[in-house]
Parts: sequence; structure tokens; C-alpha cells
Amino acid sequence: MSHNEGVPNRRRKSGRRPAAEALVFSFLSAADAVEARLEGALSPTGLSLAKLAVLHFLAEAKEALPLSDLAARQHCVRSNITQLMDRLEKDGLVRRRADPEDRRSVLAELTPAGEQAHAKGVRALAEAQRVIVRALKAGEATSLQNALSALTS
Repeated sequence: MSHNEGVPNRRRKSGRRPAAEALVFSFLSAADAVEARLEGALSPTGLSLAKLAVLHFLAEAKEALPLSDLAARQHCVRSNITQLMDRLEKDGLVRRRADPEDRRSVLAELTPAGEQAHAKGVRALAEAQRVIVRALKAGEATSLQNALSALTS
């Protein structure tokens, strides 16, 4: 369902600020479109944004990480990270092993195939991000960055 569904499409007089509801839904719609473009760019690599994020956390850590740490970094519950790990492990990109220091904990680590997939995914994502940003004029990019900063501070 589109975030713009049900929002009236009215022409506005120039110089007037858009209604709050329309502006917020436009922002959400743009975020959905950007996310879809990024997912589409990753699709040929066999990765999703969620899978790439897990591979990225493991690559940056340069060591095995507990699944609970990965869940916290992904801002999701442990069951979600378990399902994601199941798919990544099935694809041969990560492996799980027992934590020698805590029998209750399971660690995840990248496989060599996971390292390659991570590098390929990062390149695909970076190119898609460049294409998205190139669609903006210099002034638009600066204005957008300023607006996003204002919304997140």
C-alpha cells in the first residue's frame, strides 16, 4: 500500500508550504521508492538490504559476533535474526558456531563466500546510491540533506 493512498492530490499556490499530511506522506513515499531502488540494485547479487547489513556488521567486526549483538545492531528481535541467519547460512555466506565462553550463546561469522558477497553487495549498493544522488541538482541535494538533518536532530 502506498503512503500516498488516500491523500488528496491538490494543486497548491506557489510559495505556500504543503500541508503537513501531504508532506509527510510524500517523504514516506520517497523513502519507499529509494529503498525499492536499493533492493533492486542488490537483487542480482542475491542479497537484500537486511542480508547485506548482517554481512557488513560481521565484516566490520572482523570476528564472530553473538546473534544477540547482531539482533541489537539490526534493531530486531532474536527470532528475526535467526531467520535471517538461516537464509545466510543456507546460501553459504555465514556459519554459526557455539561460543566457547558462553554455552548459551551462538556466534556468527563470515565465510569466504560471505566476504565476497559482502564486497559485491557494497559495490552494487554504492553505485545505486550514486545514481540516486545524481538525479538531484546540487542545490537540491544540499537542501535535502539540510531537511533530513533537521528531521533527525
